[in-house]
Amino acid sequence: MLETESPASPKQAEPNQGLKGLIHLDGFKKLWIGQVFSQLADKFYIVLMVFLITQNWVIKSPQSNGELADIAAAIRMQIETPGQMITLLATGIFVANTIPAIAMGSIAGVWADRWPKRSVMVASNAVRAFLVLFTPLCLIPGPLFLGITWGYWALILMTFFESILTNFFAPAEQAAIPMLVPKGNLLAANSVYQATSMGATIVGFALGEPILQLLHKAFLPMGFTGGEFLLLPFCYGMAALSINSMKLKEQIKLTNKQTTVLQEIIDGLKVVQDRPKVRSGIVHLVLLYSLLAALYVLAISLASSIEGLGPARFGTLLAMSGIGMAGSAVLIAQVGHWFSRRRLTATGLGIITFSLIMLTQAEGSQILTLVFCTSLGLGAALVAIPAQTTIQEETPVDQRGKVFGLQNSLINIALSLPLALAGALVSLFGLLPLLWLLAVIALIAALLEHPWQRC
Repeated sequence: MLETESPASPKQAEPNQGLKGLIHLDGFKKLWIGQVFSQLADKFYIVLMVFLITQNWVIKSPQSNGELADIAAAIRMQIETPGQMITLLATGIFVANTIPAIAMGSIAGVWADRWPKRSVMVASNAVRAFLVLFTPLCLIPGPLFLGITWGYWALILMTFFESILTNFFAPAEQAAIPMLVPKGNLLAANSVYQATSMGATIVGFALGEPILQLLHKAFLPMGFTGGEFLLLPFCYGMAALSINSMKLKEQIKLTNKQTTVLQEIIDGLKVVQDRPKVRSGIVHLVLLYSLLAALYVLAISLASSIEGLGPARFGTLLAMSGIGMAGSAVLIAQVGHWFSRRRLTATGLGIITFSLIMLTQAEGSQILTLVFCTSLGLGAALVAIPAQTTIQEETPVDQRGKVFGLQNSLINIALSLPLALAGALVSLFGLLPLLWLLAVIALIAALLEHPWQRC
């Protein structure tokens, strides 16, 4: 057995539950700060890629060539306008970011169990900080491939490797939380993480471009034209430094050299199969993220039906859902331990059902739509946080990386399939029938929790 530095055991004293109990956990605070910077960096990364595509491959080269038009036609897209061309090129970035998230999750989870988790988290952030330093080189003119300069394809490759590193960070981070936080504080800790994730999403996507523009202009008087390229190395570097300063009590189980990665992935599957609470938690998360992914697509149609918004401002609806999730997460952190997990989950699914039904009745009202998008986010947090906490509590310590890696792969599949299907379904059947279908699915899931039974 290998052992890293260890602080005093958190079980020595009975913790205060709620947010107050987390304040004195130094290791958790450092992990949380690392998460803040890492999450922001992930969102800023996507914004930077779209920013660079707009500035260097659309504005400077507005006319598409035959090869690019053929690619667009193959995936039933048009590139007659700059916006359509940005969408096409950004799709390449999104695909490069998604493939490792689906394919590498379980494999990364295995190595998160084999290696010290703090080292995995520090290394993944440090390497990402180093990797993004090469971004400016991708803007150097060079040979064309499919009518686009080599730099765009270099960004695709960089995004692919960046996503691989992210998928090593995620299971190690999730497995580290129960090592740093007493069991009584796990619900609060996951609530803080959920609120942080939503906050980073809102801040990252809403303020990413203005921050990049500000950095670009701030360094111009110094004769430096690449200020925007400093943001990502700074965020990833700060995440690595914060996590590196954290003390983590951890025992690494030495793996038999004859044990293959595939066998360890199967071991993780057996944990899910043999532990009903773990299996139930993962099912709830997969269901939730499938619903949310479908709503991401439907938000465009929903915003189109509202006179004060329009399709271009669909992000406002997503932001309101994020605000609902963040607010609900803070509430759960404070009082969630007073209620059973099953009741919280059933309540969350019930709120999602109610919100979806009311969205079908909002009839284009901007205020009502925003209110029910917010309540939908509130219900989503009531499902996600208890599920994640239960998985952490019920999974054996030496299997957490594998289980969380598997969980991440399933969640990313759950996010990808509805994104691909919802657009086609809404064009065939319309928005309202699809909202009703999602409401029925959420209602069935709520009833399967048997909320009328005593817990």
